[in-house]
This record gives sequence, C-alpha cells and structure tokens, in this order.
Amino acid sequence: MEQQRREQLRLEVAERFERGEATVDIARELRVTPRSVRRWRQLWRRGGVEALASAGPVAREKLTQRQWEKVAALLDAGPANAGFEDDQRWTLARIAVLIGRTCHVSYTLTGVSKLLDRHGYSWQVPVRRSAERDEKEIAQWREETWPTVERPLTSSAPTSASPTRPDRR
Repeated sequence: MEQQRREQLRLEVAERFERGEATVDIARELRVTPRSVRRWRQLWRRGGVEALASAGPVAREKLTQRQWEKVAALLDAGPANAGFEDDQRWTLARIAVLIGRTCHVSYTLTGVSKLLDRHGYSWQVPVRRSAERDEKEIAQWREETWPTVERPLTSSAPTSASPTRPDRR
C-alpha cells in the first residue's frame, strides 16, 4: 500500500520534471523535501521514468501470502479467539507470538509493525467496552430505572452565593 503510494508520487514527479517545473515548487505542492525531489531528478535524468519505479520492498517478507491470510483472519477474529483472554487488545508482542505460533516464523516488534503497515493495518485506541455489553438492556434501564434513581437538578431550599458560608436567615 505505502510502497504503491510512494511510487505513484515519484511518477507524478517525473511528469512535472518533463514539464520543467522547479524543485522547490514540486516539493511544496507534493509536501516532500526538496532534497528528495533533487535525488529523484538525478535518477530521472540518468534513467528516465523507469528509474523512479519501485524496486520492491526494502526487506523480503518472511510470510507467504497463505500464511499472511491465516494471520489476518486471526487478527480480525480478535485476541480472545487466539488465546489471549485476559485483555481484548492486540499488541505488537501478542501479534509476534501469534505469528510464531501459527507460522513458526519470528518477527521483532519493529518487524511486526512494518508488516501490519504493509498490509494496511493501523494502530487503534481500543474502545473500553465490555464484550458482554447488551445495548437493549442498557436502553431499557435508562428508560425505566434511571428516572427513578436520578436526583432532581434544582432544589427548593434557599442557597448562598458563597461556597464556604451557608445561607443566612
């Protein structure tokens, strides 16, 4: 995903080189550094558009497509289905353990992070909700029980503007 996006960016830069646009203008409009644009321009001058094409990922992925599909299915099913019942959050360490258990391949935490990014997964802040939460029961409780428990917001008793002194009569 990210690799394709970067390659598309470089191909757009090549079109701008052909039109004769300035390095600073290209960098500003595409939100990249002028240094990158100068480096791409050198490559383009030497080898044309083909020189800006992606050479593939920096590191070869350790998992086969079939192994990744198995891992992705387990990730989508959730931590409890993978044996992590104490907490319903995926961590990089847990995913590394999951990959090790299912595919017999070891990854560092950085490697797991890059693997997930390469396949379009992003980190999320978990919603703190119980897995057993029943929305219908909650709505029913709010309608029937809460009005009887809730205190009225206003009182008929006299009040004081002073937070430290009660009302004088």
